[in-house]
Amino acid sequence: MDNSAVQRVKQRYGIVGNCEALNRAIEIALKIAPVDLSVLVVGENGVGKESFPRIIHDHSLRKNKKYFAVNCGAIPEGTIDSELFGHEKGAFTGAVDQREGYFAAANGGTLFLDEVGELPLQTQARLLRVLETGEYIRVGSSEVRKTDVRIVAATNVNMEKAIAEGKFREDLYYRLNTVSIAVPALRERGDDAALLFRKFALDMSEKYKMPAVRLTPEAQRMLVSYSWPGNVRQLKNLAENMSVTAEEREITPEVLSRYLPSESHSKQIVMVGEPAKDTHSFEAEREILYQILFDLRREVNELKRYVSEQRNGSDHAAADCVAKPNSLILEDQDHTVKFAEDGAQDLAYWEAEEVKDDEPAKPADGNVPAAETDTGKAKMPQSLDDLERDMIKRALDMSNGRRKVAADQLGISERTLYRKIKEYGLE
Repeated sequence: MDNSAVQRVKQRYGIVGNCEALNRAIEIALKIAPVDLSVLVVGENGVGKESFPRIIHDHSLRKNKKYFAVNCGAIPEGTIDSELFGHEKGAFTGAVDQREGYFAAANGGTLFLDEVGELPLQTQARLLRVLETGEYIRVGSSEVRKTDVRIVAATNVNMEKAIAEGKFREDLYYRLNTVSIAVPALRERGDDAALLFRKFALDMSEKYKMPAVRLTPEAQRMLVSYSWPGNVRQLKNLAENMSVTAEEREITPEVLSRYLPSESHSKQIVMVGEPAKDTHSFEAEREILYQILFDLRREVNELKRYVSEQRNGSDHAAADCVAKPNSLILEDQDHTVKFAEDGAQDLAYWEAEEVKDDEPAKPADGNVPAAETDTGKAKMPQSLDDLERDMIKRALDMSNGRRKVAADQLGISERTLYRKIKEYGLE
């Protein structure tokens, strides 16, 4: 293609640079413009992808029709279908009136879908149908409508990776990617960074009537060698910032270094190797918390199984469970099990013999146990709850109602003791 046509496009759309990859992208845009095919513009954030859909539209047969640019990543997932395809009155909460979407408004023209990789899968299916047949249905309607729209899409997403992860439809990708235009990153454009800096500095000088900042040769080399993760957008911000705040109008490497962020080499997704000693690792904390939760759940399940076996066991198993009342099972707030020692010298052991229905069990030392009824007959507790209640009552009696002392004797917290007292009606 004639190089003069590329230069005219650069002047018209304010594109600065002589990079071969940039010139090639403009040539492709001019060649594909008259042909009604879908175009996918790919490149990093801030490289200027939004200029190419405008170039394509203005040099196409649709140049006298409408042009709409839609940022798909800025529209909430719940309303993206309504924005693109329209909706009927009452189709959803808040739909107080009928609305036509961008596909209807741009009929006959060009629709630029920026950040198309952010579209939900359901919307991707609707978009695929429009690209294949030109048909769409409004939200809340059953009427099929027709539209004649040329789609130019742009994305900074690695589409092959998104397809492999199931985040983007492969068939839609090939529909959009009939022709692909790759916009180079600023770090790949060589001396274009210095040309762009000069342009932005002159723009600020003309707009605000101030002397323009200039780079020394050493500062230019430093500027060109920088990685520019934010691309042209970052360079523009830098030039505008320096135009306003720099005391000197001639920018040396020392001055430039104060404005350039430190080079970042930590673009990897997964950290390799051990973190530095002073680095705070939230991933490690999360793993520890997960392990604690898993261990806690296992212990609670074991406790439930143990209690169930004790309560549903045979009479002989229940008698064995309470044979030594100095070991008491109590549930604490953190769902762990504590064994409280209650002073073996103050408690009588129940005999490990089978108790007859009409004869109370006798302690080994011959003393009458505290659980004696009004008739003078002692009855062995029939469950762990009964045993627990008796032990708490006994500890309160021994401490003259002082709950803190009783809690210390039982080996549980005061909060747990208060809850147990209320649960068993021991107020």
